[in-house]
Amino acid sequence: MRTQEVVIEPGRSERHYWRDLWRNRELLYILSMRDVSVRYKQTALGAAWGLIRPLTTMLIMVFVFSNVAKLPPDPGIPYPLMVLGGITIWTFFATAFTQVSNSVTLNSNLVTKVYFPRLIMPLSSIAVSFIDFLVSLGLFIVLAIWYRFIPDWHLIFVPVFMVLAMLASFAFGLFFAVVNVRFRDIGQLIPFIVQIGFYICPIAYSSRLVSNQWYYKFYILNPMVGIIDGFRWALLGEKAYFNPQSILYSVVIVLVCLSLSVYFFRKRENSFVDDI
Repeated sequence: MRTQEVVIEPGRSERHYWRDLWRNRELLYILSMRDVSVRYKQTALGAAWGLIRPLTTMLIMVFVFSNVAKLPPDPGIPYPLMVLGGITIWTFFATAFTQVSNSVTLNSNLVTKVYFPRLIMPLSSIAVSFIDFLVSLGLFIVLAIWYRFIPDWHLIFVPVFMVLAMLASFAFGLFFAVVNVRFRDIGQLIPFIVQIGFYICPIAYSSRLVSNQWYYKFYILNPMVGIIDGFRWALLGEKAYFNPQSILYSVVIVLVCLSLSVYFFRKRENSFVDDI
């Protein structure tokens, strides 16, 4: 049996933080599997909830925004496919963002009892959203077959936008994870942020509808706009509206926020025990 030597000395955790993070990768796996199992523990439908939620949301949004509000889809694309593409990547982001934001407080018993790189907690919390993403993507494939919609070579970019959505959720969620430890009101604010974001992002509508408006230059500063439009472009091809400039903004904003959030987390993680 392989054992690891644990050396306790002043300043060691700072000097060897990233090495310790890699050495504790097994803990990362254990926490990830725990979160996945707890997510659907003692539920009758289990992972099927990952299918029911996007399907129900899509049906409601198609009825409200297509049949009632008469919003048009991108030309040549079935409205349900356009909506489901947006729901799939948004749900991945929103679920991961929520899980990361609450990761430290939900693991407070571990924080107060044992040392390990605290960054493991937000990293492990992304696993649940990834499982839901795969289920929802499977639903999209079934619906595409139903509409006889055949994807083209753009499909190879799906992992790129998936990774961008994951980095965005981690970048923003990490900041709220730190603040949430000190101010538990943040836990009440997070669902509100997700709800607002759902409507200001191009999920039920195409960005084509606002591309000629005066506020479009501010609209594409929302990093999720480029990610959602790009993800739909990857799934649906050239017919889906996609402005390459928007994804450039998304990449820059996400990387800057990610760097700042990691720095902020590292500066504050030693105070987690006191705050909890």
